[in-house]
Amino acid sequence: MSSWFAGRLPDNWFVKAPTVTVDKEEIVVIGELPPLEGEFSDDAAQAAAEAGRIARFREDTRHERMEIARHAEHQFGRKVSWGVEIGNTQELYTHQSVPVMTRLKQPERMVLDTLVDAGVAKSRSEALGWAVRLVGQHTTEWLDELREAMTKVDELRARGPAK
Repeated sequence: MSSWFAGRLPDNWFVKAPTVTVDKEEIVVIGELPPLEGEFSDDAAQAAAEAGRIARFREDTRHERMEIARHAEHQFGRKVSWGVEIGNTQELYTHQSVPVMTRLKQPERMVLDTLVDAGVAKSRSEALGWAVRLVGQHTTEWLDELREAMTKVDELRARGPAK
């Protein structure tokens, strides 16, 4: 899929091939914008300039991004979300919020309720998302190894006898 997007996106949008992340529901395309030129008086000034560049890129490319997304959604059967990064800033323009059904026991619900009560999250749903992101940050290496192993299993299945 990364190759498909690399071939479809205009060459002048990003400084290198975008990062394309895929799950069962969504394709997220994040591209790196060219760096800003000049010096900035402080971090706030740089952040403001980065936010301005991101907003301009979003507005200038909206029509083309929507057209590319429409073709990708037809081709791959998933929604496409877009984001960019520049300097220290990364922004997702759109992304899917997909409901996930789960059953939690009381101790697990209490963890979520504590996050809500402490103001870390506004709802149990947001608290669950927060917890998943936190776990993801601290187990990246393990999750990467697991994904590699799953890819190997898929390759072995594909080499198996035809039905």
